Amino acid sequence: MYFTLDRVMSDPANLFGLILSRAPTVASAPLLEAGSRTYAWRDMDEASARYARVLTDGGLRKGDRVAVQVEKSPQSLFLYLACLRAGLIYLPMNTAYRGEEVDHLVGNAEPAAVVCAPEAETTRDIAVRHGAALVLTMDADGGGDLAEAATASRPEFPPLEVSPDDVAAILYTSGTTGRPKGAMLSHRNLTANGEALRRSWGFTADDVLLHALPLFHAHGLFVACHCVLLAGARMLWLPAFDRRRVIESLGRATVFMGVPTYYTRLLADPDLTHERCAGVRLFVSGSAPLLPETFEAFRRRTGHAILERYGMTETGMNTSNPLRGERRAGTVGPPLPGVSVRVTDETGAVLADGAVGMLEVRGDNVFSGYWRMPERTALDVTADGWFITGDLAVIEDGGYVRLVGRARDLIITGGYNVYPKEVETVIDAIDGVVESAVIGLPHPDFGEAVTAVVHRLADRDTPDEPSVIAHVRARLADYKVPKRVVFVPELPRNAMGKVQKTQLRADCEGLYPA
Repeated sequence: MYFTLDRVMSDPANLFGLILSRAPTVASAPLLEAGSRTYAWRDMDEASARYARVLTDGGLRKGDRVAVQVEKSPQSLFLYLACLRAGLIYLPMNTAYRGEEVDHLVGNAEPAAVVCAPEAETTRDIAVRHGAALVLTMDADGGGDLAEAATASRPEFPPLEVSPDDVAAILYTSGTTGRPKGAMLSHRNLTANGEALRRSWGFTADDVLLHALPLFHAHGLFVACHCVLLAGARMLWLPAFDRRRVIESLGRATVFMGVPTYYTRLLADPDLTHERCAGVRLFVSGSAPLLPETFEAFRRRTGHAILERYGMTETGMNTSNPLRGERRAGTVGPPLPGVSVRVTDETGAVLADGAVGMLEVRGDNVFSGYWRMPERTALDVTADGWFITGDLAVIEDGGYVRLVGRARDLIITGGYNVYPKEVETVIDAIDGVVESAVIGLPHPDFGEAVTAVVHRLADRDTPDEPSVIAHVRARLADYKVPKRVVFVPELPRNAMGKVQKTQLRADCEGLYPA
């Protein structure tokens, strides 16, 4: 089999080759514990080799896309690694995506292979209609067509030679037009960011990560897994966040990563105690702003200061509060090694520290552009390589970055990004709706709650709140569905006719009491 000491001769540009070079010298060393089963590094090596061979034997070649919409399992991680190994481009899709969302992503990316749940008939039909050469299945336990085909494949597959700038993954991120954009992330991008996090957060082979994040998101797939894989460490694998299972597992972990919602839910459990967390060296939060109140409450309860960091789909992680040093509540820390940050005004001029402006970042972590959207890439990336994040920020003393707002209308709910335009388009299509405006409002559990403000036709009492929610739920992922719908006789506008969402947020203040 390929897992031998000569693995260090693997192509250094291929991220999977680097991962193999960091693996324990004993192939039977544990990598991942999922329920009653433990997978060794050897198991990962063999499974990813078999999957890579199934895909390439099926006709896929370097640069082909593999779209994946499956439940989280060890095998789904091994499938991602197989794509790296074979020089294929991995394209994860949120398991909550409905037919219209899947259709757009598959139609845009034109994957050569689609892997989905056995019962996902809609996804299979979409894949066939868009010409995917392979349509395979994988269930929540890792079984399905792909697993069956893999059993007949050889467990050897040397990492394919790639260029550092070859695309390794495409992650779709919503845009203000309502249509998601495919951010192309190269082997260089993922390697640079993974190495910066491994060093900055002190990951070693002795670490045990408690992994409760989804695997279709950059947080769970790249941030969490790459830290483990590049350190030769191991992880405790939960299929999803479960408060009780997380608390019960903390005693065996050294690191836990989560979104702010995870921490608010943990704090709601009296069993979260200082003693439970005694063996954990690091708690990390990201994907959405962590309230200072949550930061302080967690420190009082557990004795741990949560390390907050900041990243984006297009860049991976940009900044991080320090492992050793002051972790300032309400900030996302200084830039990571290899990352530069600056704040600019509306003309693009660089502002001095302490001034509020548009946050821009540059480094090997920054993506190579949006898939098949060069015009959009040119709008978001300056000629000298700075990515315009769309976030307003101030750089404080010591280089700490404090985010103060979002120039775009992005809503972050439970760690997931929602752009209002996508939801508004769905609501505006409902009979009886004149126009809608979707806003984010403070929510004690989700950070922000997607909220729809709807202007109905005069003298109409339909649609009502349940029917609007049901209409959106049938067409979009659950996290994009409004938690409340407020009806108004008209939407407030400024002199230019633009809807004043600031006024709407003020009018709806207190809709979700703490």
